[in-house]
Amino acid sequence: MPLPGTQKSKAVVRAWSIAAVLLAALTLAWPAFYNGFPILYPDSMTYLDDGRLVARALFLHRFSAYYGMRSFIYSLGILPFHWNVSAWPVVALQAILAAWVLWLTVRSIGPVRPQRMAPGYLTLVVLLSIFTSLSWYASLVLPDILGPMLYLSIYLLVFAGNTLARAERWSLYVLSWWAIASHATHLMLAAGLCALLATLALFARGNRRKRLQSIGPVALVVLIAALAQLALNGYLYGHPSLNGERPPFLAARIVSDGPGRWYLERHCGEVKWVLCDHLDRLSSDPDNFLWGDDGLWQNLSESEGKRLMQEEMPFVLATVRAYPREQLARSAANFWDQLRVFGLFDLGPSSWMLDQFQPVMPAARTSYLASRQARDALPLEEFSSLQFWVVIVSLLIIAAFLPYLWRRRSSPLPGLAGVIFAAVIANALATGTLSMVEDRFQSRVVWLIPFLAGVLILDWLNRPRTLPGVKA
Repeated sequence: MPLPGTQKSKAVVRAWSIAAVLLAALTLAWPAFYNGFPILYPDSMTYLDDGRLVARALFLHRFSAYYGMRSFIYSLGILPFHWNVSAWPVVALQAILAAWVLWLTVRSIGPVRPQRMAPGYLTLVVLLSIFTSLSWYASLVLPDILGPMLYLSIYLLVFAGNTLARAERWSLYVLSWWAIASHATHLMLAAGLCALLATLALFARGNRRKRLQSIGPVALVVLIAALAQLALNGYLYGHPSLNGERPPFLAARIVSDGPGRWYLERHCGEVKWVLCDHLDRLSSDPDNFLWGDDGLWQNLSESEGKRLMQEEMPFVLATVRAYPREQLARSAANFWDQLRVFGLFDLGPSSWMLDQFQPVMPAARTSYLASRQARDALPLEEFSSLQFWVVIVSLLIIAAFLPYLWRRRSSPLPGLAGVIFAAVIANALATGTLSMVEDRFQSRVVWLIPFLAGVLILDWLNRPRTLPGVKA
């Protein structure tokens, strides 16, 4: 039977933890408070709208011809928090989840009591909220914030499992499943991280079996998330798919890069691709190819659209075989561009988004019109510039701490650094080469770099006798 003092101590620890997480969550939501409305992006409206369509099909068996092209599982997850009335509870959910995962991550680094850890943790969260994109994405109604939460969860489950209670571990599994199923990029990066960590574990000295055993459940969560996507799309559309009715991202990318256009110009006489009928409308901008009013994808007939999706992979593979070096060079350039582009410029107003309020969330339209985002009054350029220099300084701090990281190699710190850098680089590689170069794609993960720098400083402050580059 637990001693009364032990129970009191646990209650104090729990109270400090809950208070710290809630205060941090409040801080993370400041862009929404400042805006006067949750931050939105055009995709936000489809996520808010699709949930009820999918729920109606799942629970009432009332099917629709089309359910959208976004993640149905993210849409279903946030539906009970907004019911097409208000998006504020979605911001609260995302801010609390982010604050909680950050708390677990900071806690995992060293044996510091919550009473001592809370001030450092809150200071770090406040600084990240002001100087990076973390708070903007916690306040944004999109699954983007779930990506970094997923990568930190993988770190916790693989490298710091001994710091987690059973309930925390299972909660991270559930959160990871939702995050993986919420975006195609999250699925790719989670699978890639599992493969990378498993490979490194095979060549690591000592604890090889233990590390592989910790990776196994995470890999199983990735598999279950993929199967859930396949099953849900199969139920809704009659055929299993990981991406549902997605646009032809790869075709848009390879045509815009140049090799796709060159291949069509040389081979349209031999193979009658649907793109051959629209050579004069091919764009050098993948965004315009897919979403422009005069873009190809928006102006294809239904039958042509289906043909393009069927022909996409054969066309992409044929192009890569014909121009391997040229496409590799363009993909490398896209990757490098995406790695360096991480502003907040994509979070401005949108006339299309405003038009969608009436069918999606009519009661909230007036409040949105009064927001700074709707009036194009958010200081996005200033915060983008600020974040750029914070990331540069953070990289310098991390470089200075490399000797310290080496001496702390028996701790979870090197694992955290490895997961963060792998996720940031892989995110740029996946989005830049397979989709398009866009600030939003890299901005949603780049704040992990300043977070790592902050964690290193906190860990060092808890061990004041050790200086970076100087032996204790």
